[in-house]
Amino acid sequence: MQLKSAVALALAAPAWAMLRFSCSQLVVDRIDPLVQPGQAPSAHLHQIVGGNAFAPEMEPATDLPSVATCTTCTFTEDFSNYWTAVLYFKARNGTYKRVPTFANQFLEPANGGITVYYIPPYDMKTNVTAFQKGFRMLVGDSTKRTDAKDEESQQLSFRCWSKNYGGDSFGAPGTGLDTKFLPNHPCPGGIRANHFFPTCWDGKNLDSPDHKSHVAYALSGGVGGECPASHPVKIPQILYEVAWDTSAFNDPNEWPEDGSQPFVFSFGDKTGYGTHADYLFGWKDNALQRAMDAFCGVDCPQLKTQSTQQANRCTIQPKVVEPIDQWLTELPGGAHAGN
Repeated sequence: MQLKSAVALALAAPAWAMLRFSCSQLVVDRIDPLVQPGQAPSAHLHQIVGGNAFAPEMEPATDLPSVATCTTCTFTEDFSNYWTAVLYFKARNGTYKRVPTFANQFLEPANGGITVYYIPPYDMKTNVTAFQKGFRMLVGDSTKRTDAKDEESQQLSFRCWSKNYGGDSFGAPGTGLDTKFLPNHPCPGGIRANHFFPTCWDGKNLDSPDHKSHVAYALSGGVGGECPASHPVKIPQILYEVAWDTSAFNDPNEWPEDGSQPFVFSFGDKTGYGTHADYLFGWKDNALQRAMDAFCGVDCPQLKTQSTQQANRCTIQPKVVEPIDQWLTELPGGAHAGN
């Protein structure tokens, strides 16, 4: 499957048919209830958004809307959690500084965080089955350091913005100027990371040992493509957009002398091929199904909403207390910043 065709098909629906919303930053913490449940600290640092029930261990049987008291997302019936690894800048002297996120286009004044999409089939006729309580999944592989050219890798990409909200800022994620590696030149407007999740489900398992085998990408690309027989149930395609504010790190005198790019993920990846994202479903009752049946977009009368200012007030304290924001001599957890 080619990245451009798959993504173009997924984003061919009118904008109002894609449920798009911001989720402000909930916490930056070294825990991961999906890959390393119960461990605090986990191996590397994550930025997390969504419901405030997020914890080192989250049992699938737990009904998140019944235990969470707030959410950082626009739609107040969404207590799901969405998270990705943190990006750091490595200066020429070997020290690290966390790269902040900023609000995506038209979603200001969100407190950083992630822009989330739930994308239905582009024909706006085929209904999808919303996720069930306990559903979770992962896209990407933190161990990759080269272009694997597999189906999953085609769904992960980066956009280097030359300026804020203009020129090359526009364009569907995963198309045009996007790359599957971290940009190797300064990006004055920041870097957007795109993560497209699978669109088909086996209809039985809410999770799998690798957090991937219970889902699959469509055979012909995009959310509108036919699902394989092994995974016959069509689900919404989730897309995360993370906007990294790299504007403070564009001094060429601080970049590596060999001309390589200076950004590294919190798990030690300088290439970008190891980018990954985690999802843990937590919508209240049938709210997500209502939105999908109505082919909702940015505006969705079927759902309850809150202001961005209210969303920004939903935060939790990190479970692992450690330095993450000042200049550091090593990445949190001691990950080695190699290729």
